[in-house]
Amino acid sequence: MDVHCHTLEEVRTQIDRLDRQIVTLLAERGAYVAQAARFKKDVDAVKAPQRVEQVIAKVRALSEQVGAHPGVTEQVYRAMIAAFIDQELTEHRRLAGGPTE
Repeated sequence: MDVHCHTLEEVRTQIDRLDRQIVTLLAERGAYVAQAARFKKDVDAVKAPQRVEQVIAKVRALSEQVGAHPGVTEQVYRAMIAAFIDQELTEHRRLAGGPTE
């Protein structure tokens, strides 16, 4: 990826632009996570550690393809997945009629 800015202000403007896109995509991903809770029978299915590792392997490979740092991508995805698992567990409990906190 060949990106060149000439001032710190340009860098910040571009980061702000990307943050808007990233947050929008997080909202979309979160909506799918909430839907996934409907299809999972129990907490183990929500946590799905094998699926987490599949996603991590996939995004690390994608990072290398697009020129991102695989370690950074993995750290970001592990944090994001953990937060989405918490969201999905809450939704799963809600659907099961249990407490959500």
